[in-house]
Amino acid sequence: MSPAAPTLASKIASGLGVALCVFTLAEVNYPQLTPQSQLVIFTTFGLLLCLLLKPLAVPEKWRPAARAVDWVLFAAALFCGLFIVFQTERGLAGFRLGGLSLGNRAGQETALDLAVGVTGLLLVLETTRRLLGNALPLLSIVFLAYAVWGSSMPSWLFPHRGYSIERIVSQTYLQSQGVFGIALSVMFTYVFLFVIFGALLQATGATQFIIDFARRMFRNSPGAPAKVAVVSSGLMGSLSGSAVANTVTTGTFTIPMMRASGFPPHIAGAVEAAASTGGALVPPVMGAGAYMMLEMITPSVTYLEIIRAALIPGILYYVSIFLIVHFYAKRVGATPEVAVSAVPPPEVGRVFEGVLFLFGLGLLVVCLLLGYTPFRAVTVTLVATWLLALGHARTRLGPKKLLDLLIVAAKDVMPLICASACVGIVLGVVTMTGIGTRFPAMILPLADGNLLAALSLIMVTSIVLGMGLPSSVCYLLMATLMGPVLGQLGVVPLGAHLFIFYFGMMSMVTPPVALAAYAAASIAGADVMKCSFAAFRFALVGFTLPFIFVYRPELLLLTPGPEGRDYVALIEALGAALAGIVAFAAAISAYLRAPLKVAQQVVLWISAALLLAPGITVPVAGFAFPIQDFTGLALLVGVAVMNRPAERKA
Repeated sequence: MSPAAPTLASKIASGLGVALCVFTLAEVNYPQLTPQSQLVIFTTFGLLLCLLLKPLAVPEKWRPAARAVDWVLFAAALFCGLFIVFQTERGLAGFRLGGLSLGNRAGQETALDLAVGVTGLLLVLETTRRLLGNALPLLSIVFLAYAVWGSSMPSWLFPHRGYSIERIVSQTYLQSQGVFGIALSVMFTYVFLFVIFGALLQATGATQFIIDFARRMFRNSPGAPAKVAVVSSGLMGSLSGSAVANTVTTGTFTIPMMRASGFPPHIAGAVEAAASTGGALVPPVMGAGAYMMLEMITPSVTYLEIIRAALIPGILYYVSIFLIVHFYAKRVGATPEVAVSAVPPPEVGRVFEGVLFLFGLGLLVVCLLLGYTPFRAVTVTLVATWLLALGHARTRLGPKKLLDLLIVAAKDVMPLICASACVGIVLGVVTMTGIGTRFPAMILPLADGNLLAALSLIMVTSIVLGMGLPSSVCYLLMATLMGPVLGQLGVVPLGAHLFIFYFGMMSMVTPPVALAAYAAASIAGADVMKCSFAAFRFALVGFTLPFIFVYRPELLLLTPGPEGRDYVALIEALGAALAGIVAFAAAISAYLRAPLKVAQQVVLWISAALLLAPGITVPVAGFAFPIQDFTGLALLVGVAVMNRPAERKA
């Protein structure tokens, strides 16, 4: 193939990226097409971009042939997308086969319909494999095989009558309950607009302000670079929703600073990975998780209810990491690095970038509080932030920079489009076979009605699935299969879905497949497994928080108004959680007021367990006295009193 071919592919990809952004912004706010046509075009853009930007990985001598195959697949993806649009849209009724729309000939599909469906499924599987590896495509193939051979399954694998290839193709691709279902709908309606918003803040330099702000805040503090990583990753992770992308973005700055201040390479990478993983748990954006919940939770909840419920757990997660970092830095004697402690006064442009960031985030929250739908709120914020950015030369985005911004956003969303389309195959099979209702019926007897057993089972399953899947996709699968289980055990629906979402995120720092830790290790030049296990330790409180808010629902602020909220219970739960996190962080870091002895560490582990576990109360004078919490607090205070610095003893 001539040298011009990659340039041609790059130019076409750039044009498609801009078209994807413009199409999504227009159709989400002022829809002209049917919902299925919207998702088909959205998916087709994602498939075409992947085929252009992620060519087949083959030896050099096979590359011309492989590139030719990519162009054939490109043409096939374009044809499949246009075919479904032409067979769906009312304005194109003259092109319908037999005069019937695709929906009206369900069960009576033509040979061409089925050929398009099979081709489309194969393209979704292949593009997902190129972008995300083999795990998700293999999972989808397993579910497709289950749909075909369900009648041959043993009793413990949920047998069913089995379905024909025609029915499976129709369900998973041609109709709107599979590939073009809820997963893609969430990506199209909500997530992609926030991806564009994040790209806008990055292009204007507003995200760099976050790092500079954190550097000034902690410049004279022990372990300042690590604290910079915690704060900046939390703020940026909420916008991106991707632990890996967040690690790569902020880690480029923070990991070298941590190493220079005395942190070993694997610890520097671990801090960044743990902090980046929690970003999607922080309101107001929360990556894709909040928008998935809007579509999944029954009875329905509002966006404000979701971010309100996620607020305290998100803060507790970052308080935990911050304390672990602080105690660890004190123990190893890490000092503020020169790049942190000697930050010059902010330039006018950098101040304006900060104003831009705060304006964008503040306007987004205000629009949501005023009752705007999330997609309308982020659209208004996008336009207003861009207009404000014109006020300074450093943040101004002319036509060229604006086009580059849209291209970057399209490339960022490409893996999410393909992953959502692929997981749609699984959801289509789940709906068709009824396994979504039968699976919980099997889990409940295994848990024997025990909430803790059910929660533990869901935790393990979410972590295992999350090792090979994006966290939002993992959440969607687990919410479909496991959400009803927690509902039948009496867990508040929103609390149950947050529980599942948390553990999908925690898979990013769970060995042996800890993708965020892998990315951090490559930047830090550290051993991958050492970095993964260290990140797991730093994020360990994230594995206890979901259990805490399930058993202490006051922390989710779910009751509608002051008259219905028990503030005494909230203060008690929050106090116990904060004290437990202090004990937990000190025990992990082996430092409180001074280095801890082994016996003191053990006592602090016990204290943390008592404070973070479901509380035991005893009746005293008509009140429920939290004896377990007070016991844990007494142990923490006792260790703090004994653990005095050596010079004070002298």
